[in-house]
Amino acid sequence: MNPTLADIQSAEAQSLLPTYSRIPLLLERGKGPYVFAADGRRYLDFLTGIGVNALGYNHPRISRVIRQQSARLIHCSNLYYHAYQAPLAQRLAALAGMERAFFTNSGTEALEGALKLARLHGRALAADKVEIVALDNSFHGRTFGALSVTGQPKYRLPYEPALPGVRFVPANDHAALAAAIGPQTAAVLLEPIQGEGGVVPLEAAFLTAAAGLARQHQAALILDEIQCGLGRTGRPFAFQWTDVVPDIVVTAKPIACGLPLGVILARGAAAAGFTPGMHGTTFGGGPLVCRVALEFLDIWEEENLLANVADRGEELRSGLEALKRKQKAIQVVRGRGLMWGIELDRPAKPIVDAARELGLLANATHETVIRLLPPYTVTPALVQKALRLLARAFRAANRAAQA
Repeated sequence: MNPTLADIQSAEAQSLLPTYSRIPLLLERGKGPYVFAADGRRYLDFLTGIGVNALGYNHPRISRVIRQQSARLIHCSNLYYHAYQAPLAQRLAALAGMERAFFTNSGTEALEGALKLARLHGRALAADKVEIVALDNSFHGRTFGALSVTGQPKYRLPYEPALPGVRFVPANDHAALAAAIGPQTAAVLLEPIQGEGGVVPLEAAFLTAAAGLARQHQAALILDEIQCGLGRTGRPFAFQWTDVVPDIVVTAKPIACGLPLGVILARGAAAAGFTPGMHGTTFGGGPLVCRVALEFLDIWEEENLLANVADRGEELRSGLEALKRKQKAIQVVRGRGLMWGIELDRPAKPIVDAARELGLLANATHETVIRLLPPYTVTPALVQKALRLLARAFRAANRAAQA
């Protein structure tokens, strides 16, 4: 007999550290853009595991590669070679305009490695060149280093004292950025689109100014594209909508279609910081995950998914703007490609909950923002379906609030 939601909730309450405020939904399987709960209900997933399941669920080519490679070699340590790390590094570096790669098991681990590279880069120039400039409202992960450069006190303060030498400035504030960067700055760390912070795109001029200031002060420019990278905006990386070329890029979420994999990409002096023994990982870049990531890139190219992301993203933007004209609660719609935030004048959770009841998965981030991260394979019909469900969710939430 399969366990019920109540069975699982009871077991977790007794056995897991209480770190998650879980939604009362017991997921069982997925197919394409849909995920199915244990009670048989089907949901159109416009969150995709927070941007991870970029090809949807159970893509036949990904499933086939997992079966094939899991029967051959799932893991080997980085003491040895396997056939897939170098080709994947070459393809990702070429996509980003970088030179070298280091594979990790997560985005936060990639960010940690990037911070270490930046410190090495800075201290090679001066012993006190160790400071990091980051942004208010940013989110870079939950390990100590990543938390230390996360510009949201609700995540950082419970664990302080944090890594010293971090300065935070408001996004798109040129004067504050210029005042914060100086001779002791080792790195400037930015998300081209702040994800957990409410889907807030940085202005192109701000990114350009940050790159110029970093170059002027010989600091590394690190771009965190864990959520907005690898096709999410309609280009391989979000920074490629500008002329900016970073020194280090980190990305993770969609790269291995649900398997844990992240990557640091670096160029120039930043790519020369590590020498054997200075950094490492047990699980990062194993044969199974790297082969799946290569298949993901093949599918991406052969099915022209970047064009689909751009086209469906424009349809989604247009539909959300139309919804905004009808719903006074919507203050602004922002994003790019298939990464959208709907800023409300009230908590977003009631609308997200209503959407789930209607069969659409999204989430509330930064308290008042509905976040949408559809799969890259989404069709025009599914975009329209999601827009209809979202409109119905607003109406349902409005009725509940007035009752």
